Amino acid sequence: MKTEYLISMLVFGPRAPSRAAVAKRLGSGVIFSVAAAVLTLLYVVPGGVNAAALAAHLSMPLFWAKLSLPLSMSIAAVFVAARLSRPGVRVGHAWTALGVPIALVWVAAITALALSPAGLRGAMILGHTWRTCSLHIALLSIPALIALQMAMRGLAPTRPALAGAAAGLLAGAIAALVYCLRCPEMAVPFWAIWYLVGMSLPALVGVLVGARALRW
Repeated sequence: MKTEYLISMLVFGPRAPSRAAVAKRLGSGVIFSVAAAVLTLLYVVPGGVNAAALAAHLSMPLFWAKLSLPLSMSIAAVFVAARLSRPGVRVGHAWTALGVPIALVWVAAITALALSPAGLRGAMILGHTWRTCSLHIALLSIPALIALQMAMRGLAPTRPALAGAAAGLLAGAIAALVYCLRCPEMAVPFWAIWYLVGMSLPALVGVLVGARALRW
């Protein structure tokens, strides 16, 4: 390789995106994802949102505890996705931030099951909507997954499968957050299983899609 060509490539070649560029693209993707998930919940998911039931849930501490699971995972997933969008940047403690809410909800779920009568444990796990909960979360995540993959594609992920998984998990967490507006379940074991299953589905799709779509 000629020295002049190497210097020209280093000076004028593509550069890693700045933090501001990553924040702008991912931020726009997140805003679109939340709006799209809300619209999908209102106009696509059968039944939409029961306003009276939602108003009643707002006064329940368990509702806010339920909301904190996908909210905290959404925030952590944004940091993971942002780091994976820049070459040479380690994810580091962002993985821990992503795992903490999962660990906490599982500890709470196991404790709740251990303190409950054996006859009630099945109902705490299955609730009334276990057949549809994860599927609805996955449905709500579809627009978000597309938007976030497109946002990351305009950046510089060097680990496309892992970046796709992060985008999918973020999409799933946003979908679960929005789905809380509809979900009637208040048992912690239910969230620990079916919410996490619902978030895992788009993460799995994100791995498969991202391995190709985010390659550059």
